[in-house]
Amino acid sequence: MGEKINLMIEGGKATPSPQMAQSLGPKKIPIQKVITEINEKTSNFKGLKLPVNIEIDEKNNYIITIGTPPVSELLKNEAAITKGSGEPNKNILENLAIEQMIKIAIMKKDSMLVNNLKSAVKCVVGSCSSAGILIEGKRAAGINKDIDAGVYDSEIKQEKTSVSSEKKEILKQQLKVIQEEIKR
Repeated sequence: MGEKINLMIEGGKATPSPQMAQSLGPKKIPIQKVITEINEKTSNFKGLKLPVNIEIDEKNNYIITIGTPPVSELLKNEAAITKGSGEPNKNILENLAIEQMIKIAIMKKDSMLVNNLKSAVKCVVGSCSSAGILIEGKRAAGINKDIDAGVYDSEIKQEKTSVSSEKKEILKQQLKVIQEEIKR
């Protein structure tokens, strides 16, 4: 039976730790190589803490497994909020772009029970409702109807994950209008 090392690492910022040195050093496993592999595998999760597991077998081979934060944490990170809305129907916190949903779906797809990226995007979008997050100025149900209708097929097929500054400004304006309507 092998040895397991369980760590919490900030994405892309793994550094040698005493725990790693004590476990990997005597087995002559190159610590810097392990650190580099962890940083490569976690580079998409910058700013987020992730569970990282290193499993070492009897022949001193190792496997690095990276866990992912829950979708809700990734959404809060994208929206730059610390917690979701306590009243999502009355308190809308943010308006995100479909590209941001695609980005999260790509990160989480392997741990979801979905067959394709489009389904993964719909799952991520569904998590926005309870957090008080709109997508493209719409609630989750409206965006999922648009996804089903093929409105965002191009973005999903291209795996587009970056949002232009012009689009970010439009999203901010939409959010202001919607927040003012809710206040009335």
